[in-house]
Amino acid sequence: QVQLVESGGGSVQPRGSLRLSCAVSGTSVRTLSAAWFRQLPGKERIGVAGMNIEGTEFYAHAVQGRFFISKDTAKDLLYLQMNNLKPEDTATYYCAAISSPLDWVRLLDAGNYNYWGQGTQVIVSS
Repeated sequence: QVQLVESGGGSVQPRGSLRLSCAVSGTSVRTLSAAWFRQLPGKERIGVAGMNIEGTEFYAHAVQGRFFISKDTAKDLLYLQMNNLKPEDTATYYCAAISSPLDWVRLLDAGNYNYWGQGTQVIVSS
């Protein structure tokens, strides 16, 4: 059974940085296509960054050049480095994964994932 556990959320001022972590258990992170999504209360979950098994990355336009997804295959961790944070980045962030290849164009579609973490909250405010 694959399990995902996020950590690293918190409160930060605008233009600050945070790094979210997603600990993978039950399989190796190298066998997963994975992504980060964010969600506000009452809103749909939106994909922000994804990486497939081959290592291809894809980002939502709103975070390009500020957010970076990576895998640590030695520690079985998925990261989301978030720089130059803006108030509109405030949300609960979820990691998601599936044990199969995904074309890069499908990485930010929530319907393609069957494993989800519990979420970690990020608040960007002065």
